[in-house]
Amino acid sequence: MSVPAAGLSPRLALSALAGAGRFCVLGPGAARRAGVCPGHRRALSDLHPQLVPTEGFKDSPSWFPRCRSEPRSYITSPKLATTLAHILENERKTPDKLLLECNPGPGILTEALLKSKAKVIALESNRNFLPHLQSLRKKVDGELEVIYCDFFKMDPRNFGIVKPPIMISETLFQHLGIAAVPWSEDTPLRVVGIFPAKNEKKILWKLLYDLYSSTSVYSYGRVQLNMFITEREYEKLVASPETPHLYQVLSVLWQVACKIKLLHVEPWSSFGVYGQRGRLDDLKNKKPLEQINKHEGQNMCLIQLTPHQNLFTENLTSINYDVFFLMLKQCFMKRNFKLMDHLQLLSPVNAAAILKQIGKDGDMKITDLYPQDFKQLFEAIEYFRESCRWLLDDCMEEMIM
Repeated sequence: MSVPAAGLSPRLALSALAGAGRFCVLGPGAARRAGVCPGHRRALSDLHPQLVPTEGFKDSPSWFPRCRSEPRSYITSPKLATTLAHILENERKTPDKLLLECNPGPGILTEALLKSKAKVIALESNRNFLPHLQSLRKKVDGELEVIYCDFFKMDPRNFGIVKPPIMISETLFQHLGIAAVPWSEDTPLRVVGIFPAKNEKKILWKLLYDLYSSTSVYSYGRVQLNMFITEREYEKLVASPETPHLYQVLSVLWQVACKIKLLHVEPWSSFGVYGQRGRLDDLKNKKPLEQINKHEGQNMCLIQLTPHQNLFTENLTSINYDVFFLMLKQCFMKRNFKLMDHLQLLSPVNAAAILKQIGKDGDMKITDLYPQDFKQLFEAIEYFRESCRWLLDDCMEEMIM
């Protein structure tokens, strides 16, 4: 069985420059599955921004950061934070208690995680929260590190200027002394946070490309995500032929790649939202927050995304995964087509041989296939080695996000 390659195929390789950011993008595949030599590690303090002394985080609920960034939701309830810390502690399967927390904000969950004896790396993208997190760091004696960067902008794939704070996973992990592990081993790192409401789908796609290409954080192994996501997006991720109105390409790709586990459901009202002038309930003009307001009334789901050890095989690798993506996109663009019709469109494959190989009826609808059926279909086509030109001539433009 082939080993997941660290880089993208040449036709997919994208590069970006980090405009005003502190770090430049090294390009896909820059991170390596190798231990970090202690002699090459720099002090963690090198990553800490120079902070202007400011007043610490007040106990009053009326405190808010005066930032110009887009509104984001944060965990502000100590009770919810304690519940989540206990859930994550119970889910831990290895002695390592290292957690990477994305945008902890006021640090309510951070404190609960530290009380559960976890070691936390806080990646915060809002400068207004940094003084309080740095103050908390001094109290816990080495159990917390605070770094100014945005996990969701790490290793950007898009062309052009990327707004800071930007970070390259190789740079970050080398400074933290985190070594890569083989894909066959247990998860090397657990990430916890909340998907930004405005960009949930974009982030899910970006993470899929990183996962299947075995780049960015996934070049260090099967990194586990423990993230809050809106209930609507969660339902799409776990959709199947039984829920055809929700079933889509994202459903297939995430279910093929990861074990998806629902850990907790919490009302949207339990979270605090901070915007340019303050908390959501303090704002008079809520029009800029339409993207967040539309989530009011629904639940937030804490889900665990653990990559499968057997994701990569002889015929599905981190080199040809892009063709798998394109096959799925074409199939779902013509949802009402029969399986035989799709196989004929994927010329020059031998449709009859493929159907026999996967044990499916050519008259079934394409959306009657389960995620693992799509993977089996793709691997069967690759096995016959007749698909060297399929889709690529017509779909090259879809290969750039």
